[in-house]
Amino acid sequence: MVGLKEELLKSIWHAFTALDLDRSGKVSKSQLKASWVVLSHNLCTVLNVPHDPVALEEHFRDDDEGPVSNQGYMPYLNKFILEKVQGNFDKVEFNRMCWTLCAKKNLSKSPLLISDEDAFKVWVIFNFLSEDKYPLIIVPEEIEYLLKKLTEAMGAGWQQEQFDHYKIALNTSREGLSAWELIDLIGSGQFSKGMDRQTVSMAISEVFNELILDVLKQGYMLKKGHKRKNWTERWFVLKPNIISYYVSEDLKDKKGDIILDGNCCVEALPDKDGKKCLFLIKCLDKSFEISASDKKKKQEWIQAIQTTVNLLRAGSPPPHKEARQKRKELRQKLLAEHKELERQMKELQTANENKQKELETVRKQLEAAAARAAEEEKKRLQTQVELQDRFSLELEREKMVRQKMEEQVAQKSSELEQYLQRVRELEEMYKQLQEALEDEKQARQDEETVRKLQARLLEEESAKRAELEKWHLQQQQTIQMTEAEKQELEHQRVIKERALQVAMQQLEQLELERKEALEQYEEVKKKLETAANNTKSWKDKVAHHEGLIRLIEPGSKNPHLITNWGPAAFTEAELQQRQKSWKGKKATSE
Repeated sequence: MVGLKEELLKSIWHAFTALDLDRSGKVSKSQLKASWVVLSHNLCTVLNVPHDPVALEEHFRDDDEGPVSNQGYMPYLNKFILEKVQGNFDKVEFNRMCWTLCAKKNLSKSPLLISDEDAFKVWVIFNFLSEDKYPLIIVPEEIEYLLKKLTEAMGAGWQQEQFDHYKIALNTSREGLSAWELIDLIGSGQFSKGMDRQTVSMAISEVFNELILDVLKQGYMLKKGHKRKNWTERWFVLKPNIISYYVSEDLKDKKGDIILDGNCCVEALPDKDGKKCLFLIKCLDKSFEISASDKKKKQEWIQAIQTTVNLLRAGSPPPHKEARQKRKELRQKLLAEHKELERQMKELQTANENKQKELETVRKQLEAAAARAAEEEKKRLQTQVELQDRFSLELEREKMVRQKMEEQVAQKSSELEQYLQRVRELEEMYKQLQEALEDEKQARQDEETVRKLQARLLEEESAKRAELEKWHLQQQQTIQMTEAEKQELEHQRVIKERALQVAMQQLEQLELERKEALEQYEEVKKKLETAANNTKSWKDKVAHHEGLIRLIEPGSKNPHLITNWGPAAFTEAELQQRQKSWKGKKATSE
């Protein structure tokens, strides 16, 4: 009811402000009371509210305490009229009554391209789209919305650039337009050039039906009767909670209503009984079969009815009212942000002024401090001159003492440098001696490795020789066998000869490896002799220089045994042991 009360107040405001005033802008008490009596009686009549003249007389007494003023009428209007409104009244008749009271005084005398009836509809649309503050105005955003709706209804193209120029010119002078200025704008044909009066009138009526009468869709369709089952053409009007159908589009002869709620549904039907484009509206108590003129109209009606039912289920207002509320909320949000930005700018400006004052105070303090610092600097310079004269003598004495100390330090530094040079030479000789010892140690390890390799080769050689002797004995035994076994033995002999050849090849390979080992031994021996000579040379140098280091010489070596292939890598006792082993193997093979 709060939204209904606000809508009623806008129309009543126009009628209330149209009361006759004298040239000074004031009226007498009798004139005010007479105007309010007429206005109140008309309002009670069109709003279906019982009129109480006693309460009106009581509220506006002709004494000094009676609130006989424009502000005094509003409490009476709210208490005795608006709070009793139930919504069971004709909105168009109510608006027409308020229009009648205010149009004659405010409507422009210049000729317009729209009729008085169209001007009335524009005035009602203005009350719907205007801001909730007085005096009533419509802001540029809502003007653009209305003009776009009218242009779309006329089937013309929207000229955004033309409206942007108009909007800029409007914003430079004021916030919006009054109802009468809006009527002049639409009646001037500025945004409907090329359109005839009838087209503009039909567009205004279409927008009026949608925004004010809540007509979501209307048109002719065929309806199937519930008793006689005949098909009759009716003019259907879809509103947010009802579908009314009339004999014709003049809405004079109403034939019935289809009450819509969240339980209703709409569905398409297949063609039957010679009727096409059928659909069914199901309600709790009754269903309605309807035939549209074509498939496009059928789909549009089904979609429009289903959207209306969905809005009823969700408890949402009609789309145009919800869109208007969203636009208002957006403007309020932008206005709040703008105010907040202005507040912040003021705060920043105040803070900036405070900072400027603080900086001025600091500047004065700095100037005073600079003056004091200059005086102190003058005193400090005088003191400094006196100190320089006094310290110059002491500085001369210090220079003489420093010169003597530098001479002593230079002498000590020279002695220290000689001592450090001798230490470095000793350290270098010690490092070279360490390297020579490491070379000798590595040479001995290489010699031991070669000796072990020679021993392994000799052992493999003795094993091969024993195997060869064994094969030779087996060949002699096979010759003495009988003739019957000769062929078999001959075959085995061939195999063994092949094995013997392989063994001979392996023996030759071992001979090559032994020669390579001997060459490696010679190289290691040379390295060992070189390392020994280097060690002896460094030992002599160190002993001659300091006499502090005693070298450890390697012990004497026993003479090496000589074999058919060169020097052996084992002692006399090891050779005797190997000979015993070979003889034992030979005896076993025989």
